[in-house]
Amino acid sequence: MNKFWNFTENDDGSRTLYLCGSIADESWFDDDVTPKAFKSDLNAGQGDIVVWINSPGGDCVAAAQIYNMLMDYKGNVTIKIDGIAASAASVIAMAGTKVLMSPTALMMIHNPLTVAIGDSEEMQKAIDMLTEVKESIINAYEIKTELSRAKLSHLMDAETWMNANKAIELGFADDLLFKSDEGSASAENSFTFSRRAVTNSLLSKVKGHKPEKTAGTPVSDLEKRLNLIKP
Repeated sequence: MNKFWNFTENDDGSRTLYLCGSIADESWFDDDVTPKAFKSDLNAGQGDIVVWINSPGGDCVAAAQIYNMLMDYKGNVTIKIDGIAASAASVIAMAGTKVLMSPTALMMIHNPLTVAIGDSEEMQKAIDMLTEVKESIINAYEIKTELSRAKLSHLMDAETWMNANKAIELGFADDLLFKSDEGSASAENSFTFSRRAVTNSLLSKVKGHKPEKTAGTPVSDLEKRLNLIKP
């Protein structure tokens, strides 16, 4: 069993949980061992827990079970995102009593994915399954953000990336880590950006690829805002 989590004991009696890398190298579907091991570690102590997340996501079944365990935990659960909480990792983040993000952190939500093979009936079963998985994920987002299900569905359809201010604005996070006395920058100045914009910018930097224009925003301006390419 490859553990992607690590608990540490703090001097004040609280504990810190680190979730780094992919959420489970293999699916927790039909896995009785790994979920029990995580729950055993979680319940091995008492008191409040700080959960540091830096994960691109992974298995949605594992994320769902970790979310449930953290929601059921008796102490306060403070989520701190210092790198990225994408895909399944964003679901786990929703279990926080309070969710804090580094000013440089990112959160991403999108529709669930799967691989299917078979005839048209099997394909339809896969579509139906993904639809229900999406609804279950929306349940977690809805409880935390209080956004409408339609709004959340649209954000997932668009594969939405959020910086810390945007995540706070939409209710996915509560506040910034390392916030100065003057407070954070206005959420109105924050933005979401698409996978295509990021991919184009990276290709332009690494390969000299000429990026596609993004609707409504000149590419040069977008690149400067993302700070991925020198102007």
